[in-house]
Amino acid sequence: MIARTALGDRDAFAMLYEATSSKLHAICVSVLKDRPEAEETLQEVYIKIWQGAGRYASNGLSPMTWLITIARNRAIDRLRARTSRPVTFPSDEAETLPSSEPGPEAATIRTQERKLLDNCLAELGKDQAEAVRAIYLEGQTYADLAARLDKPINTVRSWLRRSLMRLKDCVSQ
Repeated sequence: MIARTALGDRDAFAMLYEATSSKLHAICVSVLKDRPEAEETLQEVYIKIWQGAGRYASNGLSPMTWLITIARNRAIDRLRARTSRPVTFPSDEAETLPSSEPGPEAATIRTQERKLLDNCLAELGKDQAEAVRAIYLEGQTYADLAARLDKPINTVRSWLRRSLMRLKDCVSQ
């Protein structure tokens, strides 16, 4: 589908969108923690995919890995841009905005899920858990983490992949 998209095939692009949009949207939401902003970012991601499909080269990476990388990097870019510019509201407008805090039921579910994740991260060991948090929760790049740990980037990626597989097993139990 990516190769056909590179040739300007709109049907292939539509099929690619249908097959991957939910996964890429979930990645954007997990990084940005804001659904409307994640939806805007997802649109930007697919524009980038449409424009850059010709640059995709199957170099051992799966097409989905390439798409996820684009989505994750774009979401991190937006997150960094968001944190670099403060948002200000006129004082009277801020009082009329609805609360974005979750309700009691959602808060309870989130707390239970957080405890489950924390327990599973604790099973990984301190270094692996810190690496997973740095990459997937704080938005740090693989290169930054590899430099901080003084390890080759591919070693860090393999380490994170094994950690994620262990987390998946733990959470699904």
